[in-house]
Amino acid sequence: MLRVLMFLVPLALSVYAFIDCISTKDEDIRHMPKPLWAILVLLFPLVGSISWLIAGKKRHPAGAGGTIGSAWSRGGGRHQWVAPDDNPDFLKSLDEEKDKDDKPGDDGRGGSA
Repeated sequence: MLRVLMFLVPLALSVYAFIDCISTKDEDIRHMPKPLWAILVLLFPLVGSISWLIAGKKRHPAGAGGTIGSAWSRGGGRHQWVAPDDNPDFLKSLDEEKDKDDKPGDDGRGGSA
């Protein structure tokens, strides 16, 4: 079992690094051009893969996506998930829905009397 892992782990790492390398935008690659990184990963699978993961690609902070001002972001450019009970837009929509359901003259039976 250990012999299989000693073969599969570096192989999986190399495949991941190669696919990540060729699918990365050119402006996000550091230190060398993309073709040289791809050749490095293919010729020296273990060293090339680790080098690519450490130094080859510009890393972006987690949660850097999303739109500003949405329920997923909160102040200061910091992006994080906001619970529904802390989201003022969600609470406002609940109030509007409650007001719509509680209109005077509507007894909720749906029939005409």
